[in-house]
Amino acid sequence: MSDLSIFELRQYTLFGGKRETLIDLFEEQFIESQNICGMTVLGRYRDEEDPDRFVWMRGFADMEARRQALSAFYGGPVWNEHGAAANATMRDSDNVLLLRPAAGGQGLDMALSARPPLMRITIHDLASVGAADFNAFFEAVMVPLVAASGGEVVAALATAEVENSFPRLPVRGDRVFAWIAFFDGVDEERSFTQRLNVQSGWRDDIPENLFPALARKPEVLRLTAL
Repeated sequence: MSDLSIFELRQYTLFGGKRETLIDLFEEQFIESQNICGMTVLGRYRDEEDPDRFVWMRGFADMEARRQALSAFYGGPVWNEHGAAANATMRDSDNVLLLRPAAGGQGLDMALSARPPLMRITIHDLASVGAADFNAFFEAVMVPLVAASGGEVVAALATAEVENSFPRLPVRGDRVFAWIAFFDGVDEERSFTQRLNVQSGWRDDIPENLFPALARKPEVLRLTAL
């Protein structure tokens, strides 16, 4: 089982034409150096629907380990030497979700080690709904719905509702629930999405207290691993 309990999902909006520049820099300088500082770089991705978006994830044992690891990295020699070049590619780097496993299951790092051709992350805004309540509904109703549409949920995460232990790096304040599915390619994911989107009536009998989390369409990321 994984010893990671805290995860960051980081979405960077880049200046035009700068994604490959950042990817090259990231691959050369920012993977081993972060791992040495006590965090785990889990995956780096191109957003299939936005050429100016770079997405990546990293994990930590807990919030104190996160504070120590980020302090070491962002106060260390690699970031001191290359941080300005990385920042010069970015229009925005504050779209960050601080997440924890929703309930049970394999560790996210174990799931992501599969490196599928395409990863789909679906992000629901929880609004006022409790994460545990939504997760119970998700497992009872939505996991079978995903399966009936030809997909499989490989991980589920919810906002870590704790104080940001490294405030130098902002995180989003909204509360979310995110689930991950893998696909063999873009066409397979599109077919799944078409089947999922025509499923009808699955919200009809949900309790009123859950509806705020299902009233909005979720954010969907379609990502290819580096």
